[in-house]
Amino acid sequence: MSQKSTRRKFIGQTAALTAGVGYFASSSPKLFAADSPMQKLTAGCIGVGGKGGSDTSHIAEQGVEIVGLCDVDGSVLVKKGREFASAKQFNDFREMLDQLGDKVDIVTVSTPDHTHASAAVRAMRMKKHVYCQKPLTWSIAEARLMRETAEEMGVVTQMGNQGTSENGLREAVEVIRSGAIGDVSEIHIWSNRPVWPQGLGRPEGSDPVPENLNWDAWIGPAPMRPYKAGAYHSFNWRGWVDFGTGALGDMACHTTNLSVMALKLWDPVAMTAVRNPGIFEGETFPGSSEIKFEFPEREGLSACNFHWYDGGNLPPERIIAQLPKSFQKKVDALKKDPSKRQTSGAVLVGSKGLLFSPDDYGAQYMLLPNDQYTDFTPPEQTLPRIPYEAGNDQRQKWEFVSTVKGEYEPGTMANFGYAGRLTETILAGNLAMRAGQGQRIEWDAATMTSPNVPAVNQFVGREYRAGWELEGLPAVAKA
Repeated sequence: MSQKSTRRKFIGQTAALTAGVGYFASSSPKLFAADSPMQKLTAGCIGVGGKGGSDTSHIAEQGVEIVGLCDVDGSVLVKKGREFASAKQFNDFREMLDQLGDKVDIVTVSTPDHTHASAAVRAMRMKKHVYCQKPLTWSIAEARLMRETAEEMGVVTQMGNQGTSENGLREAVEVIRSGAIGDVSEIHIWSNRPVWPQGLGRPEGSDPVPENLNWDAWIGPAPMRPYKAGAYHSFNWRGWVDFGTGALGDMACHTTNLSVMALKLWDPVAMTAVRNPGIFEGETFPGSSEIKFEFPEREGLSACNFHWYDGGNLPPERIIAQLPKSFQKKVDALKKDPSKRQTSGAVLVGSKGLLFSPDDYGAQYMLLPNDQYTDFTPPEQTLPRIPYEAGNDQRQKWEFVSTVKGEYEPGTMANFGYAGRLTETILAGNLAMRAGQGQRIEWDAATMTSPNVPAVNQFVGREYRAGWELEGLPAVAKA
């Protein structure tokens, strides 16, 4: 056996210690680093345009050799191939993983939501370490399978909610856990999404599939439909329920991350679509929504409600009135002219005060009212800080690659154990979109079913198209 394959086997056996459900692995043996040309880490990258382009480049910046590039769009492959001329090119990730085999240590997955699980689970079962974009999966059932597979295979994983790497977010988590704002009873989070078409039906007719586009691979496990120029590929897929997860799925893995981590917001017991125009013709998410999640007491934390707003919806005036005057002016301008840039933010309402983050990634925060926290000193640090100076996206890649190398013992904070639970929480909200406005959906997270609105259970997962099956999905996904 070669030195290279021996190293990979050892990393696969020991990396399980960093793949658990917690916020990060508190301790683990130091893994062998890639300290010779023969041992240099290699990667195959799936989806290399747009965000996938930067994901590929940022992984390479950490000393990883890119040996495989995969994208359904031939023009994207050609462009990225100029940067990584020695990498083999593929337009189907199944072929890339089959052909490269033991030549790859790391796989990045930066495709539309509906193909995340198909690619990532396949890679993990081959003992590859996986970096996957957010939301971790298209469905709740896939999120459960992803975290279980990561734990079973003992690979290093990371989801691309890069705000997790921000010192400000980690400090804010420590502040909330310290009790600085008291017991949190309400969380209000709003987004400037969607910035793509939603609330529309399927376009009629079809267009010729471009010669350089592998349409079958783009559709992947979803039901086949005709190609229509500009409707789905390459950006507008997020609003379509067969491919994306809407505004909630796109941004909540960023904007709720601080609250979920600090308050252990797993497993809501109920979700209600307070404002719910509904899924339009069974095709796209609505243009705007408001969803309430209910969480019980958990591990000493008070019961609380989490409210999500998108498409221009905002928290009630009693919340807005407690925020900085500068932000209130933004809201006033938006009300007068809805065409103005939408805002994003998060407010945690505690028994002693508020924490407000005006940042999609939780990188900034302030405690309110100001005069109450004039002399506030942050609590003692309990979460690690990434010792690498760069943008949050690059810092998160450093954390991932350094954990694979065994050079960073705290491990990845957005590992699939954490990210899978975060994604399950978020995607449960999309089930509320399937019910009528004001319909309270009770939720049993253990079984991934609603006992009082069983009609939504079929949307916890789905049947995969022939040739793209994913073995091991919970039975509910095949209902």
